[in-house]
Amino acid sequence: MSGVELPRSAPEAQGIPSSAVLAFVQAAEQSALELHSFMLLRHGHVVAEGWWAPYAPEHPHMLFSLSKSFTSTAVGLAVAEGRLSVDDPVLPFFPEDAPAEVSENLAAMRVRHLLSMSTGHAEDTTERLHTCEDGNWVRAFLARPVAYAPGTHFLYNSGASYMLSAIVQRLAGVPLLEYLRPRLFAPLGIESPTWETCPRGINTGGWGLSVRTEDIARFGQLYLQKGMWQGARILPEAWVDEATSAQITNGSRPDSDWEQGYGYQFWRCRHGAYRGDGAFGQFCVVMPAQDAVLAITSGVQDMQAVLNLAWEHLLPAMGPAPLPGGPAEPLARRLAGLRLRAPQGQPSSPLAASVSGREYVFAENEQKVEAISIRFDTDGCVLTVRDPRGEHQVECGTSAWVMGATTLDSPTLRPVAAAGAWAAEDTYVLKLAFYETPFTPTLSFRFTADGVVFTFKANAGFGPTERPALQGRLA
Repeated sequence: MSGVELPRSAPEAQGIPSSAVLAFVQAAEQSALELHSFMLLRHGHVVAEGWWAPYAPEHPHMLFSLSKSFTSTAVGLAVAEGRLSVDDPVLPFFPEDAPAEVSENLAAMRVRHLLSMSTGHAEDTTERLHTCEDGNWVRAFLARPVAYAPGTHFLYNSGASYMLSAIVQRLAGVPLLEYLRPRLFAPLGIESPTWETCPRGINTGGWGLSVRTEDIARFGQLYLQKGMWQGARILPEAWVDEATSAQITNGSRPDSDWEQGYGYQFWRCRHGAYRGDGAFGQFCVVMPAQDAVLAITSGVQDMQAVLNLAWEHLLPAMGPAPLPGGPAEPLARRLAGLRLRAPQGQPSSPLAASVSGREYVFAENEQKVEAISIRFDTDGCVLTVRDPRGEHQVECGTSAWVMGATTLDSPTLRPVAAAGAWAAEDTYVLKLAFYETPFTPTLSFRFTADGVVFTFKANAGFGPTERPALQGRLA
């Protein structure tokens, strides 16, 4: 049945020494690469899996651009149903949103150019979509100048992926998520996926999908099996081959996994592999020669470093035949004990009683922080931050994760785990793990005689990861 868990196996039974997987995990931690989960499949069996608590198997994780590979799959299914062809021009799908003057390059843009990131644009259109005043992202995309002949230039362009989602919705009459639910998600046993939408109710396509780590692994296994799942054909083999083959060149550096060619919303990798990936280290890596799939969620800035560890430790360890029973117990023990590193320090400080519950106010600042207070007790603390949206609270454990939810840094309530410790007598450090996302920021509070210095540092981000320090004074 589709909902049944993937079969589990010892690594040795599938030709991989446990020591190689252990070395991969140890290398990631020693390199300070913040992995959140991984699952390694060989010959259709899960041979190793781990979650760095408070991340856990049952929680979904934001995929960012790994969503694109699911969008590509929807297009493949629509092609198989005869709804469209990859050679269809883009413009006729949206005649009402066409610009007054249609350039020759825009008229020449085909679905295959959206799929292969070769639309001819000179810059990513995504920011223009977000900032268009009427919320009509399709019109905003079609209004952008197309500098080059489509098919001639590679440019990573999430707006192109959004347009694929818009096309599927236009043809099927339902959003991408609903289109995929009976055709992909239900057969694979992917339960409760969510996908962000644009202001007009179209799934964003290029980002915004959240699923569990095992769901990523199932998706990779479907592609490894050329579109077959438990004896049933889910996706045409021809589409799998086409989507995962290099459709356009995107560089020539032999040591970069971002310059091995690009398919239909899939990247080619070194070592004959291919992948879907998303910002900050969300990976679905398919290794056909090794009959293996590697699913990873993480919160890293250096995504190449994560792939390098897989190529160094996992790929060369995959042998052609089962191995005699190896030292599986050290690996099992390590995987069961994975923890995101909490702040290190003392559970209390002589200062704690004098600053507990006191409010510190801040002059107007770009971070919109108006006031902060921390109420300390024997088990941890409660942080309260006030900004123009109101007050936001986080309950925090002492060097141990406490699960909760908060509206801090988010317009809606979202799950969070928090842990803190006194790094020095005057400095309290608190770490937040928004465990359905890649983000685990660290907040530091250095107390002075009549104030506090507050700093916020992110583990990963599209811009600067450290915000300017803010000086607060006692209210």
